[in-house]
Amino acid sequence: MSFDLTPDVNPALAGTAVVWGLRILYAAGILAVGLWLAFFISNAVRRQAARHPRIDETLGSFFALVVRYAIIAFVVIAVLQKFGVQTASLVAALGAGALAIGLALQGALGNVASGIIIAFMRPYRIGDFVEINGLEGEVTDLDLFFTQLQTLDDKHVHVPNSQAVSNPIVNFSRDGVRRCIIVFGIGYDDDIDQAVAVIRAILTADPRTASEPPPWIGVDELGEYSVNLSARAWVGIADYFQYRADMLHRVKEAFDREGIDIPYPHAVEMSKGEIELRLPPIKPAPEPHVGA
Repeated sequence: MSFDLTPDVNPALAGTAVVWGLRILYAAGILAVGLWLAFFISNAVRRQAARHPRIDETLGSFFALVVRYAIIAFVVIAVLQKFGVQTASLVAALGAGALAIGLALQGALGNVASGIIIAFMRPYRIGDFVEINGLEGEVTDLDLFFTQLQTLDDKHVHVPNSQAVSNPIVNFSRDGVRRCIIVFGIGYDDDIDQAVAVIRAILTADPRTASEPPPWIGVDELGEYSVNLSARAWVGIADYFQYRADMLHRVKEAFDREGIDIPYPHAVEMSKGEIELRLPPIKPAPEPHVGA
């Protein structure tokens, strides 16, 4: 008596298993090669962006991530197609989801778009002293969403990039020098030429004052109680604030030595009796003449 221990194998089932096994191997190969290509190409994009002088490091990393995830998305769709999944509906669903997310995050996406514009146009760089949306400070950090400023009172302010792009930007550091404008008031009885000469001597004697173009001093305004003289000189960015403080100090001391008055508004307190004494006497009105 003999026993047949060979299991019964359904040829159709065996063929299906082989087909699915090949599909899984093929899909695994596509996934492995696709992921390798995604990381390889994204790293290449990052390296090329780092070599380009107009592309910021943050922007290069952003482009590299976009390329990586785009390739991964195509790879995943190709793998799903190998398993018979209808990817048309999946792509439509992903598109609708991306649209919904875009509408919900349109403010953040606007900042990203503005960050890309800033990275390409370079209106300012890290380390520049700028005025953005009415705020003055040094740019300490810049990414795709915010520009970080350190103000003069040591506050760290994050300005959304969309506000930076949509408002005027004043970059004081672009040329490495900044024009220092100081207004000095003198009395109407003082000698204007003497005051101008004093200011010019102090400005030109300071080694921080640029010789080209030379300082300019002249009458800026005839004010209500003073003749306002404007002094304008170019100075290095790093020396600007200390230079301005030193010039105000030195000119004030020089005016005191030369007897040049710096007028200022002041109030005079008077009692009611003093006011009555200073007022002219009131004459009675003449009586009307009546003709005969």
